[in-house]
Amino acid sequence: MDKIKFEYLLLFSVFIIATCGLVYELVAGALASYLLGDSVKQFSFIIGVYLFSMGIGSYFSKFFNKNLLNVFVEVEILVGLIGGLSSVILFLIFNIASFFQFTLYLLVFLTGCLVGLEIPILMNILKGRIGFKDLVSNVFTFDYIGALIASILFPLILVPKLGLMKTSLFFGMINVSIAIFLAFHLKRELKNVIILQIKAVSSFVILLVAFIFSEKILSFSEEKMYGETIVYTHSTSYQRIVLTHNHNEYRLYLNNNLQFSSADEYRYHEALVHPAMSLASNVENVLILGGGDGLAVREVLKYRDVKNITLVDLDEGMTKLFKNNSLLTKLNLNSLWNEKVKIINSDAYIWIKNCDKKFDVVIVDFPDPSNYSLGKLYSVGFYKALYNKITPEAIVAIQTTSPYFAPRSFWCIAETIKQVFPKVEAYHVYVPSFGEWGFTLSAKSSKTDFHKIQRKISNLRFYTYNFYDFTLFTKDMLAKDIEVNRLDNQVLVRYFDEEWGKIQ
Repeated sequence: MDKIKFEYLLLFSVFIIATCGLVYELVAGALASYLLGDSVKQFSFIIGVYLFSMGIGSYFSKFFNKNLLNVFVEVEILVGLIGGLSSVILFLIFNIASFFQFTLYLLVFLTGCLVGLEIPILMNILKGRIGFKDLVSNVFTFDYIGALIASILFPLILVPKLGLMKTSLFFGMINVSIAIFLAFHLKRELKNVIILQIKAVSSFVILLVAFIFSEKILSFSEEKMYGETIVYTHSTSYQRIVLTHNHNEYRLYLNNNLQFSSADEYRYHEALVHPAMSLASNVENVLILGGGDGLAVREVLKYRDVKNITLVDLDEGMTKLFKNNSLLTKLNLNSLWNEKVKIINSDAYIWIKNCDKKFDVVIVDFPDPSNYSLGKLYSVGFYKALYNKITPEAIVAIQTTSPYFAPRSFWCIAETIKQVFPKVEAYHVYVPSFGEWGFTLSAKSSKTDFHKIQRKISNLRFYTYNFYDFTLFTKDMLAKDIEVNRLDNQVLVRYFDEEWGKIQ
């Protein structure tokens, strides 16, 4: 075939290899962080294993000296199959915990080895056709461009539109499509071309069938994972949202972590919201950070004195779900549609620094500090920024994980808040779905009396306004020698990982 077409066809293959290879790596990292938590650690390990395995693949490429074009097409098929099916395999075996991490890193290793094998083989194929200087620059140019495109498409388009499973299968089909094209277009230069064509087409069919049935595969694996009937699933740029139903109870999971159960969420949200709302001198302007489910908003709206509620939640997919899903609007009583509520989808840390308004009450309902992106929201720096955005007599309530299951984490947050706020009081309640759960109340003024009720409402199911009853801790919920959580150490994430890791 024409020399120029041959060269550019193979260079285009480099672009596809780089794009697909990085997508498989990102899928593995995202899936591991969804299922195992601690996204920084998971991505760090996976990137390390992937790059190491690429080096192994590159090393072994020197042992391939014959039929290099055949080898290249074979490897392209294998990359597509292994990388494409990786998310399917991982979702299906997640419940077999002892094999999950081994399988995860094995798949990453195999994919990395094959990608690392492809580039040197391709360069050996082209070395007699292109000058060495041009060959190296062209190959790596296409390689890096492919990596850039994959890294941009993955969070902005692929995960929100396709989800992790369909994304890996889709790029697996792209990988194998290149192999099919080469197997038919370069058939005069290939050996055993019929067998190669059958392998390529068969692999594409396998991936296509898996893609078509991916929703059923995902539903099956998630129902096994949660042990409940799944009524809604959605992947956003930030998290996997799963809503399950069991008897008369709905449960919401974010990245495999239970966020609430409809059977007892009122205990959690009443304990989070009403101490601050009942003790604050003024409740006209309320800020809720996190809480995209609208359940904390529902509780705040029970006070007639409230004039404005600003809800800041990172994930627009979350707030849209709880505005429009009829099952969930029944739980939050359509609170997110209330005219007093303004929803802002933004990173709370950045937003609070740039905010030019001051608030009378702040309800902080962030997820637990399971990774560094969440840990920053429990740091001294964040609380200093928050301190500057509240009125002199304001009160802040913060969810602070379990003092029973994670006492070091719980008291780490309390100690961190004390670095900024002069008045701090930790408290806890029992929530059946979670066990003992903790919160911290803080005030800008050291003279604030946390036992002086300013206002009450009568339609609560759990909270009795006897705040003192919730401030007593048994010996097994205490911890000593706790460090403060700062942006440059993120010790809270380490505490959290150690304590909750023992339970899981």
